[in-house]
Amino acid sequence: MSTDRSTCPMTLLVQADIDGELDAGRAADLILHRADCPECQAAYADLMMLRDRLRESDLRERAPDSLRRFLAERSAAAVPQAPVPAKVARLSRWRGGASFAAGMALAASLAFAVFRPAAPDPLELVVDAHVRSLQAGHLEDVISTDRHTVKPWFEGKLDFAPPVKDLAVQQFPLTGGRLDVLDGRPVAAMVYRRGTHPINLLVWPAKDTADRDPVTEEKSGFTTVHWVQNGMVLWAVSDVERAQLEEFAHLWKSTP
Repeated sequence: MSTDRSTCPMTLLVQADIDGELDAGRAADLILHRADCPECQAAYADLMMLRDRLRESDLRERAPDSLRRFLAERSAAAVPQAPVPAKVARLSRWRGGASFAAGMALAASLAFAVFRPAAPDPLELVVDAHVRSLQAGHLEDVISTDRHTVKPWFEGKLDFAPPVKDLAVQQFPLTGGRLDVLDGRPVAAMVYRRGTHPINLLVWPAKDTADRDPVTEEKSGFTTVHWVQNGMVLWAVSDVERAQLEEFAHLWKSTP
């Protein structure tokens, strides 16, 4: 009886997805595939766990005793010293060894700080996602002004249920939704409009479920407003005027 098992070729794309090397369309396709592929799910879980361990690990190492003795001896031989009492000599050696060890630990800590991957900036990720969505055919995966069509579309594609609201009466009509990826994490993107200007509302579960008031930031000519509500992180991003996007966020927060 054969025990050979075939390996899904899509697992080769999992690392590229986590590194942010796939475009939004390819990343969304991989998310859909991974939902039904145990091999890709396992590969994704393993790589995310490895990344988290590398970020949290302590890479500092104590210098070997042989190396510390060698350097201490070379240093002592280079500078002639007058004889000192044995007790003072022992104290001096102890302090020298401690200083050397402290120096090595500091050097290792600095190296770890330099080479440790920096945490991604959510503002930059959100603006990049907005810019990608403006490419032809990337803005919406499902096109509908009906939230009862858009909300069920996300079922089975995400591990959470994103809230979808209708703001057409307030002049911010819903036009559709899509899947997007931020830092390897699949997120929901609802698309609204103000006149001819698209507004992306990116949503994913919050680690800290406490509600937070909206905060407005700007980057690369785009305005963003982000807040936490009912256990969800929400980022609105657009090129509309700052006041209009803040109005959108206020209306969305206050609409049941």
